[in-house]
Amino acid sequence: MVNGKLVVLLGPTAVGKTELSLELAEKLQTGIISADSRQLYADLKIGTAAPTPEQLQRVKHYFVGNLQLSDYYSAAQYADEVLTLLNQLFQSQDTALMTGGSMMYIDAVCQGIDDIPTVDEETRAMMWQKYYDIGLEGLQRELKLLDPEYYHIVDLKNHKRLIHALEICYMTGKTFTSFRLRKPANRPFNIIKVGLTRDRAELFDRINLRVDEMMQQGMLEEAKRVYPHRHLNSLNTVGYKELFKYLDGDWSLDEAVEKIKRNTRVYAKKQLTWFKKDPSIHWFYPEQKQEIMHYILNQ
Repeated sequence: MVNGKLVVLLGPTAVGKTELSLELAEKLQTGIISADSRQLYADLKIGTAAPTPEQLQRVKHYFVGNLQLSDYYSAAQYADEVLTLLNQLFQSQDTALMTGGSMMYIDAVCQGIDDIPTVDEETRAMMWQKYYDIGLEGLQRELKLLDPEYYHIVDLKNHKRLIHALEICYMTGKTFTSFRLRKPANRPFNIIKVGLTRDRAELFDRINLRVDEMMQQGMLEEAKRVYPHRHLNSLNTVGYKELFKYLDGDWSLDEAVEKIKRNTRVYAKKQLTWFKKDPSIHWFYPEQKQEIMHYILNQ
């Protein structure tokens, strides 16, 4: 791969990445590589705040609307495909732009990702049944026995992480720890990370407003269209999960909308916590457009 400059514009949901990314792409004369794990799906336009047809026409986008709901996709696949794309782009341009808030996807491209085997359906079904049978504490005991090293660093209340680690243990006969990446991968291009942030109250107001706008744009109708596929992993995401509760008759619509706002705010806090651990990110307010451009050009 030839040398180049990958600008990564990141930050929490609703912080203002979209409009700034369009302006940066135009100034840098490049397209936009989306780093949003749900905008990949063609049927989730409203609930993922996917680029509008006008925005797609304004700047070329990659990794937007190219998957079906049933398609299996992972951060590792994304990284492989982005690296292949960058190899092509850097043949004819010096700078590429990636933007989004999916932490694992961004890290997979910038740092590499654990080379963990794909779990077969039989093992997955077996482990979920085990979870239903023995509960969270049972999973914790098994993990402590099979992979004590991972047991001491994993969030023991996160049943999905426990299940996944045990899936790997049972499927491969090796510890989950043995597959975890020990050091970041070397990338043959320069990575410039620009983080966008806002005051917490302002960010939360923007999140609440965005959810209201999504509902006005027809998010409920979008949720109804994909409701028959609600068991798919692609729909295990904020916005759709809450509206499915309404469609199931468990919540009122107002309750579902309030839960979307609350859970989106929680997700935004998780994004900020994740990103703040990365010392290579240089932080700006979205209004600091000149400062951001100056920073990019001088790296």
